[in-house]
Amino acid sequence: MSCLMVERCEGVAFKWLEQNVIQVRMLADGRLNAGHAGVLLAERRGSYPPIDLQILKTNSQPGEVQSGTRRKLKRLLSFQRYCHASRLLRGLMPHTPGSLHLLDDDYLGQAAHMLSKVDTWNFDIFLFDRLTNGNSLVTLMCHLFNVCGLIHHFQLDMVKLHRFLGMVQEDYHSHNPYHNAVHAADVTQAMYCYIKETKLAEQLTPLDVFLGLMAAAAHDVDHPGVNQPFLIKTRHHLASLYQNTSVLESHHWRSTVGMLRESGLLSHLPADMSQDIEQQLGSLILATDINRQNEFLITLREHLDNQDMDLQLATHRHFILQIALKCADVCNPCREWELSRQWSERVCEEFYRQGDLERKFDLEISPLCDQQADSVPAIQIGFISYIVEPLFEEWQRFTEPSMLSQIMMGHLHKNKACWSRLRYVHTLAETKTHPHAEEPEPEGGQEEAEDIP
Repeated sequence: MSCLMVERCEGVAFKWLEQNVIQVRMLADGRLNAGHAGVLLAERRGSYPPIDLQILKTNSQPGEVQSGTRRKLKRLLSFQRYCHASRLLRGLMPHTPGSLHLLDDDYLGQAAHMLSKVDTWNFDIFLFDRLTNGNSLVTLMCHLFNVCGLIHHFQLDMVKLHRFLGMVQEDYHSHNPYHNAVHAADVTQAMYCYIKETKLAEQLTPLDVFLGLMAAAAHDVDHPGVNQPFLIKTRHHLASLYQNTSVLESHHWRSTVGMLRESGLLSHLPADMSQDIEQQLGSLILATDINRQNEFLITLREHLDNQDMDLQLATHRHFILQIALKCADVCNPCREWELSRQWSERVCEEFYRQGDLERKFDLEISPLCDQQADSVPAIQIGFISYIVEPLFEEWQRFTEPSMLSQIMMGHLHKNKACWSRLRYVHTLAETKTHPHAEEPEPEGGQEEAEDIP
């Protein structure tokens, strides 16, 4: 669907070609058939073959899976959804009686209000996703690209941008409890908070901001809901393709590059520039591989110890973007307890589903994936102690420390204490079930335990 973009001081206006007007009118009237949809926009399919739908979609009901026609129409309808939302964000509410409203105006108003506070750490991405009718990633990215001036700076075609973001959001697996588009939106919002940090905001270029937000939005695209060891031991084709190294991260990156090229978002840029963007996106996404945690942590500590971090150097800015993305990817324990708890339960549910698959196919159950042996509190305490705390302690040193860093560390310590208390209660219950087991001692002391919900 082509359009001519006309820049204006207060926003972006679209001058549609006659054919586009006819097509959108047909769409609003419900007269666009599958043939038209197929001509306008080709359907994308996730590259990951389902492992076992009986396990991964236990809650699905007959008729829930969309047909190819509905998926194509959904892609087309998303364009009108963007046009409607963009008017709202510019304060131009549509008054045309026959316009296609996919969301109630009250919900859109609340979503716009939330976006006005998108740089606050208590941003509730679950609520925002409900208010945007499950389109949190597209809505958030369009807003951030606008407020950061990236659309104007890179002369981006709004239709291509929205089509690319629609592809990214659609290629996240909604049946994953954790690795889905809401997680991507949450990481993107956290990344935006980090790049707004004073120490970074003064040094980052528009390209740095573009890369940071794009990598955050696409860092887990087409995630299958299982981890790398599972792919390796089941001899999945992705493990063979990427030689058992950063398998998922490599797939996320390559999928992102494919969607960039398919959407033509960067087609107007010089070839060498678009290739450089693709490579830098790869470097950022590959940095989220948890197996490379120590590699990045050691390098960050060395820079901070030696006080030789120079953000005027492109290589150092890129490294800090890698660290920022790693922080954003695992920042759930640094959120307020209610948000943090929801994410913790979701990720553990995804682990347990993998364990169910492994048990079904007589495979060795991966660490943290056995629901009978691995409780949510125990998993979270280990995750915080060995992954999150060491990383955010160094991030706090880097920010010297900022108000945001202090808030995050405060939440982190409180949440760890909450999980310690819950683990104590869980272990105590098991002790009563097995009287011969030794009764556990509560962690963190009685005084700390009294403050835990």
